Amino acid sequence: MDLADVLSTRHSCRAFRSDEVDADILDRLFTLAQHTPSWCNTQPWHVHLVSGPAITRFSTELTDHVLSGSRRADLGMPAGYFGVYAERRRESGHALYEAVGVARDDKPARRAQALLNYTFFGAPHVAVITTDRDQGTYGAIDCGGYVATLTNTATALGLGSVAQAAIAMCSDKVREFLDLPEDRLVVCAVSLGYPDLEHPVNGFRTSRARIEDVVTHVRD
Repeated sequence: MDLADVLSTRHSCRAFRSDEVDADILDRLFTLAQHTPSWCNTQPWHVHLVSGPAITRFSTELTDHVLSGSRRADLGMPAGYFGVYAERRRESGHALYEAVGVARDDKPARRAQALLNYTFFGAPHVAVITTDRDQGTYGAIDCGGYVATLTNTATALGLGSVAQAAIAMCSDKVREFLDLPEDRLVVCAVSLGYPDLEHPVNGFRTSRARIEDVVTHVRD
């Protein structure tokens, strides 16, 4: 795939096949993602790739943690969604629930769908991305670039992926499970595998803002 095809076809996969990705493909994926540019070439990201029996244990512990009502994010929670950001979030959520046949007022079904985040939507691999604490905001920005490269590269290799901030909202449990040192902060997770193309949740696409809404060209 050329770059234009990758960028126009990549989407957040929320249903995966159970078969694992071959080790050589995973090596290719992470080798290419390592070319992500970073502030002063610090490359502050570190990846814990969880697979096999470990991903089942991770999912169980995360789900139990969420159901207990405990949440803490190393990088802090969003202050809120307002204006155009609230509109885009609402549009995306509506498209998701419509794709899986969940009514707006069906709170149990909406909660069940949200809990699928912690089963990684059935993916056989989940990459937890952490940053170096001392790199601060710019370390987190660099990790965001890494996630973009990783998810786009996954598309180019025929894989599905979804970046999951929901996992970072449980940073305390993630830290415990992975035995993270104090100098690492949880940024997000990326679930990886082969997409289940028959599942309706993979049939919807989110919209993109117009160029004139996001680019201000200053010439004089």
